[in-house]
Amino acid sequence: MADLKALSISGDSDNADTAVRRRSLIAACSAHAVHDGLTDLIYVLLPIWQAQFSISYALVGLLRGSYSGMMAGFQLLASRMAKRWGRERMLVGGTALAGVAYLIAGQAGGLTVLLVALLLGGLGASTQHPLASSLITDTYEVGGGVKEALAQYNFAGDIGKTLIPGMVGLLLVVVSWQASVTLMGLLGLAAAGLLWWLIPAREEQASSKGKAAKAITGTGSATGLRALLLTGTLDSAVRMGFLTFLPFLLKSKGAGTAGIGLALSLLFVGGAFGKLLCGYLGARIGMMKTVWITESATSLSILLAVWLPLAGMMAMLPLLGLALNGTSSVLYGVVPELASAGKREQAFALFYTCTIGGGALSPVLFGRLGDVAGVSTALITLAAILLFTLPLSWLVQKEVSS
Repeated sequence: MADLKALSISGDSDNADTAVRRRSLIAACSAHAVHDGLTDLIYVLLPIWQAQFSISYALVGLLRGSYSGMMAGFQLLASRMAKRWGRERMLVGGTALAGVAYLIAGQAGGLTVLLVALLLGGLGASTQHPLASSLITDTYEVGGGVKEALAQYNFAGDIGKTLIPGMVGLLLVVVSWQASVTLMGLLGLAAAGLLWWLIPAREEQASSKGKAAKAITGTGSATGLRALLLTGTLDSAVRMGFLTFLPFLLKSKGAGTAGIGLALSLLFVGGAFGKLLCGYLGARIGMMKTVWITESATSLSILLAVWLPLAGMMAMLPLLGLALNGTSSVLYGVVPELASAGKREQAFALFYTCTIGGGALSPVLFGRLGDVAGVSTALITLAAILLFTLPLSWLVQKEVSS
């Protein structure tokens, strides 16, 4: 009888832990989808803002970089503040702030207000990556399903990148950009309310975390980690630089607003599947070979995007997205293998900060190059810079294997 009672209690506990993990995963995936969608929505709006406010490519890059720069610069601070104020409050508050930022942007009558709105949006977005990923890590057993859960989390971000810019691209056909942006602000506020309801209470998370397996640590290679950070930074810089110029390249080939939204959706659909495919490919043939394939394909595809007519470019965008986004999932998976014992979270924080920081700086630098030499020259330069990741990935692989 006692055994049956103990078995019943154990079963109830397992069911409770499963519910906590499921709610945590749904909350993290929802946060990732909304935040990434709102972040990449900016690419659809940049050509509109350039025409509305008569600004240069350098200022276009500044608008894009201001959002990403705030997001990158405050991630470590968001992690520290979460320890004091609570992860749930910070994640919900950051999502609400991103929504408010889009509400302000929808009322912007000048460049200054728009820039302030984007800075606030980036500040709110800075909470998402470190806190949502740690929410999953803390509620899933490291030896069991954490990798699968993180893969779903990463995939959800690309779904948001696909749906939100595509939806706004269609909305812009029938309503103004101000109305579209305001609706996205309301979506951010609704997402904050959903997260407040979904995220498990701290006591429930603590119970689940207490049963988690011990984290697996890596080699602690400082050289390998630095090479990985530089590889990720260059990859992100080229990706963000290309995405910044893509709407203008499409516009120069005759695409309208709806066409630009469709093109971004095609690119991000390819990117979503690229993360899944490249994760599988990396496990089969190794990180270095996968990076060499994806980065070489990305560099070549960028050149083809410059030279092909609009129809040919649209047809190749899913493949370009597959290679463009696929590398990041492979690099992300190497971080634990190079982190020192007990410093995996710091290594992930550094990786996020460097890659997003590189992505924030790139539009500003290459926006200036675009002003001086033209969009095509800036894109060709990006394609050439990406090839530096090939020797860097060889060094990373060497340190992982040693």
